[in-house]
Amino acid sequence: MLIPSIDIMGGRAVQLVGGERFELDGGDPRELAERFSVFGEIAVVDLDAALGKGSNLELVAAIASRYPCRVGGGVRDESTMRRLLDAGARSVMVGTKANPEFLSAFPRDRLIAALDFKRGIVMAEGWKASTGATVTDKAAELAPFVGGFLVTAIDIEGSLSGIDMDASRALVESIRAAGFDGALTMAGGVTSAAEVAALDAMGVDAQVGMALYKGVLEPSDAFAACLSSDRPDGLWPTVVCDESGVALGLVYSDAESLRAALTERAGIYRSRRRGLWRKGESSGDRQILVRVDADCDRDALRFTVRQSGAGFCHRGTRTCFGATGADGFGGDERGFPLLSRTTARRLAEVASSEAPAGSYTARLFTEPGLLAAKIAEEAAELCEAKGPERSAEEAADLVYFASVKLAREGASLADVERVLDRRAMRVTRRPGNAKAPYQEKGNEPWKIGIH
Repeated sequence: MLIPSIDIMGGRAVQLVGGERFELDGGDPRELAERFSVFGEIAVVDLDAALGKGSNLELVAAIASRYPCRVGGGVRDESTMRRLLDAGARSVMVGTKANPEFLSAFPRDRLIAALDFKRGIVMAEGWKASTGATVTDKAAELAPFVGGFLVTAIDIEGSLSGIDMDASRALVESIRAAGFDGALTMAGGVTSAAEVAALDAMGVDAQVGMALYKGVLEPSDAFAACLSSDRPDGLWPTVVCDESGVALGLVYSDAESLRAALTERAGIYRSRRRGLWRKGESSGDRQILVRVDADCDRDALRFTVRQSGAGFCHRGTRTCFGATGADGFGGDERGFPLLSRTTARRLAEVASSEAPAGSYTARLFTEPGLLAAKIAEEAAELCEAKGPERSAEEAADLVYFASVKLAREGASLADVERVLDRRAMRVTRRPGNAKAPYQEKGNEPWKIGIH
């Protein structure tokens, strides 16, 4: 599929030709990351670090902590590698330091070796120094230590010249023949949706920069070109999910609706009865499109959306797979998503003076001192709980009060999930000692500063 690329110099997104000649300023990398993230994983490269002319490490790490990213550029020491992995980067691209000794210290599935080549020879040091090794030889050497390879044709990088498909196929076959069965990405010269689709048919992603920035390649067209359908009407079944992964319903898409959805960042589909269908246009139950994914066979889609209003179903329910109560809650929605939606709704009611009489959640929103006391109280009771049932009950109480605190501060349990997902990707282990005054004193350290 398509991997949009963001190359950074001096805090700005730029494009160079052949890694040398400045061609254009693409603007704020954060804005581009937000724009491109709907297509899935993006590539972020620190050109200053790669060329030994500075660093944009914190900017790259900040983007990686928010969006699904592969990152790289000048990653030549352990501290930089750990900073990027800990930030949440899906993977780190390594070029100059791509050797077994350096790579073996990190998780293989989160490493991509950059095989940047000129006239068949892999280059290093910002594409200035020859390694003397061919792409195939280097791939064979590094295959046991990485989960993927990025193969860049330096001579045509940024040239908008198109790619030599026969040469690309031969290169891919040689890497596979060397025993590597991981992910492959190619970069350099890609200009058309047909090229992206042809690479995808080979099991190869296309990392693209210049063609996107200059408007030569429309990213939604590149995405659609990789898809197929075995239906007589040519439509793609589209599973619509919320940000927690709960399926809201099943609809259909085609090239026109997909392009509109990706362009407008909205839930837009192909209705077999109504034609182009913008969800919520009449009901007000609109959707913000967060991300689109294709399935492994490229014949079905998943739309991840932020649903507003009563829900997705035309019957006024949250999902099409289960009835909900008259207020839009209950039914098949449960757990953290239901709790988050309930507290968010109560906060909105408090703000508009419409909270139901006697609502405890509404009271917590208006009495911050009470909320703080209850969080401390429930944390202590969880520490004291014995047995699975009691522990679950006390944890549920704490999560409830925490959800109210989050809503007051403009966050949600979905935001907490994202933080947990990011922390799960850390490779640096911390001692995790308690802070004063919670350091161990006797057998009841949790009571210090609470009671």
